[in-house]
Amino acid sequence: MCLHIKTWKKRWFLFDMDHRRLAYYTDCDERKLKGVIYFQAIEEVYYDHLRTAASSPRPPLTFCVKTYDRLFFLVASNPVSMRIWMDVIVTATDEHCRY
Repeated sequence: MCLHIKTWKKRWFLFDMDHRRLAYYTDCDERKLKGVIYFQAIEEVYYDHLRTAASSPRPPLTFCVKTYDRLFFLVASNPVSMRIWMDVIVTATDEHCRY
């Protein structure tokens, strides 16, 4: 399966533990909230090893956050950052499931 994404748009993510969500913004100053991904809605976080995001600007740094109703493709700035984001999201999702 190959998923074609027409355009990639830059978003800035904020890990918001107080509200148990990932908030994403259209600007780096975090003034224009574009949307949120609640931890309770996250089903999976995984590396895009099948390259389903064929048009990714950086395929080796692309990972997926799957929710009940949407699949998000995120691109990290470097491999260490990708691993940290993935670990933090998985940990937050697991913590949420405990309560």
